[in-house]
Parts: sequence; C-alpha cells; structure tokens
Amino acid sequence: MSDPIIPPEPVAAPSRAQGRKSIRPSAQPRELMTPVPDLKNVWKAQVITLLPGAFPGILGESLTGKALQDGLWQLETLDLRSFGIGKHRNVDDTPAGGGAGMVLRADVIGPAIQSAQAGAPQNRPLFYLSPRGRPMTQQMMQDLARADGVTLLCGRFEGVDQRVLDHFGMQEVSLGDFVLTGGEIAAQALIDATVRLLPGVLGNASSTEEESFSAGLLEHPQYTRPAVWNDHPIPEVLMSGHHGRIAQWRREQSENLTRIRRPDLWAAYQSGKDDDRA
Repeated sequence: MSDPIIPPEPVAAPSRAQGRKSIRPSAQPRELMTPVPDLKNVWKAQVITLLPGAFPGILGESLTGKALQDGLWQLETLDLRSFGIGKHRNVDDTPAGGGAGMVLRADVIGPAIQSAQAGAPQNRPLFYLSPRGRPMTQQMMQDLARADGVTLLCGRFEGVDQRVLDHFGMQEVSLGDFVLTGGEIAAQALIDATVRLLPGVLGNASSTEEESFSAGLLEHPQYTRPAVWNDHPIPEVLMSGHHGRIAQWRREQSENLTRIRRPDLWAAYQSGKDDDRA
C-alpha cells in the first residue's frame, strides 16, 4: 500500500501591507534625504517639504542629474513631518476664523526654516512656492544662479500661517496662474531652470544666450535633419551658410513670435529699446 499523498500547505497570499513593502529599489541617493554639509563654492538647493521622497525626481535625470552626481550643485530635503507637534507629528490645523481645508502651523514651519538656515550663507534667499507669488522669470533664475543657492518651502493644503512669511521675510513665487496640490512641482521647476545656468552644467554655455526670454524675446524656430520632412523643407536661409543673414532671420522670427504670442513681453522689449535710445 502506497503512502498517502500529503498536499502541500497553502501559501498565504501577501497582505496589503506586505505588498506595499514590496517596492522597487530606488536609485535616489540617501544623502539627499537628510541634511548634508555644504561643499565650498557649490550652489545648494534646500527644499522643506512634506514629500521628501519626491526629490530629486526629474532633477536626478539628464543634465541636472549628472551635474548633481558630479558635485556641481547640491540638493538637501528637510522632511517637514519631523518637525511636527505631538505624538502624531501634526503639521497643520484648521484656519483661524473658520473655512475649508487646513493650514500649516507656524510652530512647525518656523523650526524647519531655522534648521535650514543654520550655518547657511547669507546669499541663499528664502522662497515660498505660492500661487499668489510673483511669477517665475528667466531673470529670476539668472539672479538665483549668481547666489549661493536657495531655500524653498513647499506649501500644502490651504497654505501656511502668514506669520511665518512675515517673520522670515519670505519671497512668494509662483509657477503660473493656476493652483497645484503642493509646491513640490514648482520647486523642481525653479531648481531645474536655475541649475542649468550654473557654470559647467550645460556642455555649451552659449546655448543659453539665444533661448527664450534671455534677450526679452521668445526663441526663434529651430530645425535639423532631414532637410525635407513630409514635404516641409528647412527654410532656405538656414542652409545658405551666410551667418549674417541667418542671424537677421532668427532675430526677425523671435520678434514676430514675441509680438504675436506675448504682447506683454513685446511691450517690455520695445520699452527697453526706447530707454536705450534715450
């Protein structure tokens, strides 16, 4: 008589909690998640956020990522939750006077900013990403690139206690006339636009000289191979080899695009030309 067949013990399906632990490994450097010492003469971005895991994000890719790896700039995230109040690390409370949503507390934001500023150079401005702030511009990024870095506060919920902004004299800046769920995307945009202007980040520094906004105008159209695509040829002047004519054509294209698409920029450009003549 053969031995009885004993069926294998059933394997329990992983619980939801176990499944959440089975995440793919991240290549994100751990030192970016905690305070790191300043490297001498290296531009540094500090980000105060409830979502430190969102960084470096796109900043860890392409040219900005390579520059980060090569030590041409630094990134430090400060987890706002670690400054939270009480057992549950609360960071927000209901708005004074009533209303919907929650507001980040002054006694949470304040210590986080003080921690970020401890030992920081004076020429590292403090920005709060806010839809009511002044719009980001190329000039702003050029100014930031000449600073020692920047400290960015990413808002969440209904915003932050106004007393914090007043106390630290924070500058409010905006990505545009729309509202995001938080300041992290805007912070990454600001950092990206600034880092690419730092020495050594772009392979060809002259590539920043003719791009949109650098001279107060939108950039001219760009073309490359093939010479004809879907019956659309590259403009003949660009194939002429005549550098003077090419420069004139590009200037005319930039002026026309700016005049049609951005009357506000065109008016400022024209005003600047009038000032130069005066």
